[in-house]
Amino acid sequence: MSGPTESYDAIVLGAGGAGLMCAAVAGQRGRRVLVIDHADQPGKKILISGGGRCNFTNIHTAPDRYLSANPHFAKSALGRYTPSDFLALIARHGIAWHEKTLGQLFCDRSARQIVDMLLAECDAGGVTIRLNHAITDVSHADGRYRVIHGGRSASAPALVVATGGPSIPKIGATGFAYDLGRRFGHKIVEPRPALVPLTLGGEDLLFRSLSGVSADVVARHGKTAFREAALLTHKGLSGPAILQISSYWRHGETISLDFLPDQPANWLTQAKRAKPRATVTAMLRAHLPDRLADALAERLALPGDLGNLPDRKLQEAEGRLAGWRFAPNGTEGFAKAEVTIGGISTADLSSQTLESRLIPGFYAIGEAVDVTGWLGGYNFQWAWASGWAAAQAL
Repeated sequence: MSGPTESYDAIVLGAGGAGLMCAAVAGQRGRRVLVIDHADQPGKKILISGGGRCNFTNIHTAPDRYLSANPHFAKSALGRYTPSDFLALIARHGIAWHEKTLGQLFCDRSARQIVDMLLAECDAGGVTIRLNHAITDVSHADGRYRVIHGGRSASAPALVVATGGPSIPKIGATGFAYDLGRRFGHKIVEPRPALVPLTLGGEDLLFRSLSGVSADVVARHGKTAFREAALLTHKGLSGPAILQISSYWRHGETISLDFLPDQPANWLTQAKRAKPRATVTAMLRAHLPDRLADALAERLALPGDLGNLPDRKLQEAEGRLAGWRFAPNGTEGFAKAEVTIGGISTADLSSQTLESRLIPGFYAIGEAVDVTGWLGGYNFQWAWASGWAAAQAL
């Protein structure tokens, strides 16, 4: 290591959405801020999100759309920095956007615009950003944090952990935040993949042969339900409905899919009266992709015309189609997970400032914390809101 230790007001570890937001706001509040990241460019997760157009927030953001051991924790930050606040920021930078389904907002042009905006905001706050700097040591003594990085040393009275979780390791994601949290006495809520495809085995293997087929469904786990598309893959189940429900699913549990959410009760028995010569396969083909309809009909094992089938059997088929149970044998793991559930426990953090209750000046924000949003811009809104909240306290 060469040179003296440089002094800052705050050191932010991680140049992702939460880290850059926090640094920019703190810098513009007059704080001298250093951002350190081992990656070769900032905002890597932003750049790959939303098919390269960044689903940067959701207009329906509300605390009940986040999972955490403390469901109330996110209320303060989300309430003080809202989607409207972020929209005002991108308006100042002239970034055009559009709404897709379910309140999801995307850039018209490119996710790069969001990264460039955050860097411009950091620049306006005089923030120093160091990329390609591996962090080799973090210590705390005499009220200051010292970070050894890329052969340099920096210290500050405040340290902000914004290094995310281990989802999508190919862009450099690691569990560094958890190791650091533990080192400073924080409990870690078990991290697991979230917003992730589910894998199938056993009796569900039939559905893997339908790889590439998708359908509009209602996916359910307990009292939680999402209506969106499900995609059958060569490994199991994916698509928005599955990614959403995956955050609630645990090993050994089942989920169910309603393959015909628009059909009224007793629709098959009514069809029997109206079209007694029709078959179950034909009725399913009228509402579902042919390959899926054929596979479901084969499983239902109700051959022949509807007119020759007992009402009881048709009602059983209706019930099964409305709640087809799957027992996933796992997920596709952190490699395919969009985010991580779990992380630094909220029990030891202030919901107002994101500062540790155990050690002064230690902050955790974004995905590093045990707060995980639904699919569709919610996790970016948590990044902006938690980064902003911490910045107010630096």
